[in-house]
Amino acid sequence: MSNLLKKPAVRWGALVVLVALAVVLPLMLPEVANDTIARICVFAVAVLGLNVVMGYGGQVSLGQIFFLGLGSYVTAYGATHDWNIVLTFLAALVLPAIAGLVIALAAARLGGLAIAMVTIALPIVGLPLARRLDHWTGGSQGLSSRFSDAPEWTGLYHDQWQLYLVLVIAVVTFVLVRNFVRGKFGRALAIVKENEAVASSMGISPYWYKVLSFTIASLVGGISGFMYMSVVQYTSPETLAFHHSITLLAAMVVGGSATLAGSVIGGVYFVFVPVLTNAINPNLTAMLQGAILLLVLFLLPGGLASLPHRIAGLRRPSGSRPGAPHREEAATPAAQKAASKQPTRKADQ
Repeated sequence: MSNLLKKPAVRWGALVVLVALAVVLPLMLPEVANDTIARICVFAVAVLGLNVVMGYGGQVSLGQIFFLGLGSYVTAYGATHDWNIVLTFLAALVLPAIAGLVIALAAARLGGLAIAMVTIALPIVGLPLARRLDHWTGGSQGLSSRFSDAPEWTGLYHDQWQLYLVLVIAVVTFVLVRNFVRGKFGRALAIVKENEAVASSMGISPYWYKVLSFTIASLVGGISGFMYMSVVQYTSPETLAFHHSITLLAAMVVGGSATLAGSVIGGVYFVFVPVLTNAINPNLTAMLQGAILLLVLFLLPGGLASLPHRIAGLRRPSGSRPGAPHREEAATPAAQKAASKQPTRKADQ
């Protein structure tokens, strides 16, 4: 199966099928389903940003929700003040990225625990700050905007248009991040994550790669904030609450750290698991989510994204390697004939 998926024709065929589904399904699904898928896209991108700095970069960040909230506030402010939509989108990207850059320049030189403390402070400080800066944020009442309603010329319902919008943004974001982490930047970041001393000896600056990964994560957080406003159309100080940042972290771990598929699974986790645990017992929501997290950590340390590899490993005969022939199959007649022609070593050598 893995060899089949490596064939270009099969991969392009699968891509065409996925694109066709993405185009057709929003037209067939009910409004609640479109809204749910759109929310999954929003938080999949948010988890992706966290994965850049933690999964691929190996840093500790507990404040990713701050950048989502900042992006949503910038989007809401621009939309309510009749900014051009493209300008609003760019501002929702750039301002969180600048904020992340400034924070990273100061925090990247610190140790793991110190970085964690700095990032914890972001949502803790951001929430009361959003309440006080009511001229820009609307205070405790928050801001609302309906800038993402479907244009009349499309003939689409609002939920269909919003789903198409966030799907396109999410796909482009995932493709760009994939190119980053699988290119020169990703290879250098992996070395920094593994051993900073080795990275320095190779001419790779751990400090600047930490700053760059944190800045990219902040920018991706701003993208998810724009998407959040496109779907929810309302933001408030509650968006910045610290418990949302913890849920994002749990979503990344459950989905799978340092994997793109894990980010998508994390988006599903963020949308569905709090609702399900709250439906079971509102008083036990935190405990149930913690139990799910521990269960995944014990059974699948690599997250749910590693489940196919774990199943493949269970099916593989013991002692064999992925892609390697069985030992008894390795000695083909041709190999045996070649081996018989090899000179034998002398016993005293």
